[in-house]
Amino acid sequence: MSTSNEYENETVLITGGAGCIGSNLSRKIAELGAERVIILDNLSSAYTWNIPSNDNIEFIKGDILDDASLKRVFKEKPDYVFHLAAHFANQNSVDNPEKDLMVNGIGILKVLEYANLVGVKRFVYSSSGCGVYGLDSKMPFEEHDISIKLHTPYQVTKLLGELYTNYFHNLYDLPIVNARFFNVFGPGEVPGRYRNVIPNFFYWAMTGNPLPITGDGSETRDWTYVEDIVDGLLQMGIKEEAIGEAINLGSAKDHRVIDMANTVNELTGNAEGIKFAPRRNWDAKTKLLSSINKAETILDYKPQMTFKKGLERTYQWFTENWENIEKNAEFDSKQPKKIKLRQKISSNKSINCLRV
Repeated sequence: MSTSNEYENETVLITGGAGCIGSNLSRKIAELGAERVIILDNLSSAYTWNIPSNDNIEFIKGDILDDASLKRVFKEKPDYVFHLAAHFANQNSVDNPEKDLMVNGIGILKVLEYANLVGVKRFVYSSSGCGVYGLDSKMPFEEHDISIKLHTPYQVTKLLGELYTNYFHNLYDLPIVNARFFNVFGPGEVPGRYRNVIPNFFYWAMTGNPLPITGDGSETRDWTYVEDIVDGLLQMGIKEEAIGEAINLGSAKDHRVIDMANTVNELTGNAEGIKFAPRRNWDAKTKLLSSINKAETILDYKPQMTFKKGLERTYQWFTENWENIEKNAEFDSKQPKKIKLRQKISSNKSINCLRV
């Protein structure tokens, strides 16, 4: 998949750029020769040590709800905006619905207003394939089959974000693209109470705890490696055919949760196994699977990473960044107590076979 140097000498703004997707996207665009990559992030769920150190990347600590922060970044007249900042994700939104609405609703409205004011070449919004499709949507999920029968505020506000981007496109001809992500994982995501299951499982496995599965483990997810997501986002920024469209970015493959958990335990040498807990009342989707036909047609999108190799690379990142991860992982008191195994991790012979 070629970008033909369209980002060379350009200015790119990435909101939420210190997170998993944002840090990988920032690094890639910087390597493609962008004049400036501006990361705007309030570090509410990300950390400065995770920000790439390329000379053409500039980090600005700020909030998308703060006009002073937005004026500061948009005065640079970015050519491209990738809006990744969000109040993440389902359980967090159930616990904090008003904050979810502020960040995911008012936040994107403000960013869109500034983007429209300076006339960006492209505005790419990070929506959620796990959010906008409901129990009444047919699998594999196709872009036309969204639902309003949703189960969490996060799902509601992710759909709201798409409605706002479409509004700015329809009324002001703002060149937008809605990227619907499916279960993104990979290097760059620090575990925590409201984070995704894969980084949390690696953390618990590496601290010698059983992996908690909510359900019976037969549930499936369309886990997609972050580098494949980045490839899709880059094409969304430059393909004219993508303007005004919503496009799935997934792997188009489903994997059982219990198989993923067993692989994590195997990679980390965790002998504590698995424990089962009741499924959360909002977690009504036992299976998730994307159709990526539209992405293949418009973006020439072809996921390259196998699920097993993606887990191996994620584990490698955990071992290389364990000191920062252990220090910054945030869980409530109900989570398993940390067991310090840094010595075990540093001497684990299985790491060597994961070098790439």
